[in-house]
Amino acid sequence: MTDRKTARPTMDDVADLAGVSQMTVSRVMSGKGYISSEVRDRVNVAALEIGYVQNRLARGLRSEKSSLIAVVLPTLGNTVFTEALSGITDALTAQSFRPVFGLTEYSEDREYELVRDLLSWRPSGIVLAGLEHSDQTRKAIAASGVRVAEIMDIDGEPISTAFGLSQKAAGQVTAQHMLDKGHRRFIYVGSQSGADLRAGKRLAGFRQTVREAGGTMMSELISALPSSMIEGRRMTAEILSGPQRPDAIYYSNDDLAAGGIMHCLAEGVSIPDEIAMAGFNGLPYLDALPIQLTTIKTPRYDIGLKAGQLLASQSEIRPNAAPQLVDLGFELNIGQTC
Repeated sequence: MTDRKTARPTMDDVADLAGVSQMTVSRVMSGKGYISSEVRDRVNVAALEIGYVQNRLARGLRSEKSSLIAVVLPTLGNTVFTEALSGITDALTAQSFRPVFGLTEYSEDREYELVRDLLSWRPSGIVLAGLEHSDQTRKAIAASGVRVAEIMDIDGEPISTAFGLSQKAAGQVTAQHMLDKGHRRFIYVGSQSGADLRAGKRLAGFRQTVREAGGTMMSELISALPSSMIEGRRMTAEILSGPQRPDAIYYSNDDLAAGGIMHCLAEGVSIPDEIAMAGFNGLPYLDALPIQLTTIKTPRYDIGLKAGQLLASQSEIRPNAAPQLVDLGFELNIGQTC
């Protein structure tokens, strides 16, 4: 057995201590193949006793595969992507895969850096947010031959398979609902300096629908700061203190819209009589607000689950298979704000 004072414990050490073969230890560690619960427990106890940790990288180098799935997301600053990550994780865990992820903060350059670094670990698949990626990112993925799943968007050309919803259609549906309520003068509120391309697609759909109906986009205010209730409240205060009030405010997401609601409640501004509001995402915490927001509810967990299931699948992806867009839809939740 390895001298534990001078070397790291090995799989052979675990096998010796547990009284099993090295192959049995390997199967227990990978979670693949049938192993009785008694033997599995014996191997795990032995590994714990000597402090053995599996070298997954070495195993991946031998097999040209690994149990890792790379996940590259814009942010975990709100529950939108944490819910998607939960779906991804549940799907991968069921097939003995593990996610390893990084955050781009909506930077295309940062996305490329993360993709390049994560591909060096030879993951079995990679999840990307959205459909817009730099040429460098696309080339790196193509050269790796790794499976790809894109999430949250279907308005564009996917690398392979994309799971999501039409962001443009979400904006159009919201605009039509607000127009049907009699509103004609709108202001848009966004964040991240417009770096969230999916929010930009919603705005394009909203703007188009408003103008085709004879309505007016009075202005589009986009903060350089990340999305938050605080920023939504500040920007709403700025709008409502101006010389000309709109009929309604369209927020790029629920965080900003919730901040707008809080400002109006604090200042005695009647919603929707004095100002109507709508958001996007359908976040769970909205149910705790004293007034229910009109918003688009998105299937974030299901999007992540479908992407994870694809990448964890044992089926072969056909060479030169046509890219696929999987529309999981959305729902307009009509609240009390519009």
